[in-house]
Amino acid sequence: MELTWYGHAAFKIKAGNANILIDPFLTGNPSWNKGWQEAAEGVTHVLLTHGHNDHVGDAAEILKATGAMLVANPEICGYLGSKGIDKVNPGNHGGTVDAGGFTVTFVNALHSSAYSLEDGGNVYLGNPNGLVLHFPDAPTVYHMGDTDIFGDMALINELHQPDVGLVPIGDRFTMGGAVAALACRRFFNFKTVVPCHFGTFPLLDATAETFQAGLADTDVAVLTPEIGKPFTV
Repeated sequence: MELTWYGHAAFKIKAGNANILIDPFLTGNPSWNKGWQEAAEGVTHVLLTHGHNDHVGDAAEILKATGAMLVANPEICGYLGSKGIDKVNPGNHGGTVDAGGFTVTFVNALHSSAYSLEDGGNVYLGNPNGLVLHFPDAPTVYHMGDTDIFGDMALINELHQPDVGLVPIGDRFTMGGAVAALACRRFFNFKTVVPCHFGTFPLLDATAETFQAGLADTDVAVLTPEIGKPFTV
């Protein structure tokens, strides 16, 4: 399995015939700042954890250009459907959808979800999710979305046994590094974790050092990849 991190919570996952973008905040992302076209090449699926602008990002443009499938909650699917997106695969908390070659299970996340419009208004886009991706011949990946720690993470581990965690650590809007490390230690048996949602804006923690320190005495591999450079798990 090949992953690429584009900064913030944006990832590409290649496994089998699937080429997946999650939370493609690319245009306007100061960690990437190269637009969406390069990252969207060959994309077959776009997955969204929730409706904030810095996660929906360039989803509409990418979906129109590629014909990829959108996997998200019903409110997000409906909103982007109103923008001309018709290849949608909606789901919600506890549900699993077949995305063709892999499945996506919608799990809890403690956050909020609304899209900010240019006129200053907001569009409510349902409850936020974490996403668990199961592949037939590749590691199981859990993108936590934006969230705090919560006790039912133990049930997510029991039900899905994810191998790879994509973990928000930037504080203020999500868990900080110390709490995120505690979540990984207490509730999961990850082989690999990739910290995200840090360093993008001055309000967020600038580095992953606290998270790395919190897992230093464990067997979990903490990967902080170079932005835009593929890596294998």
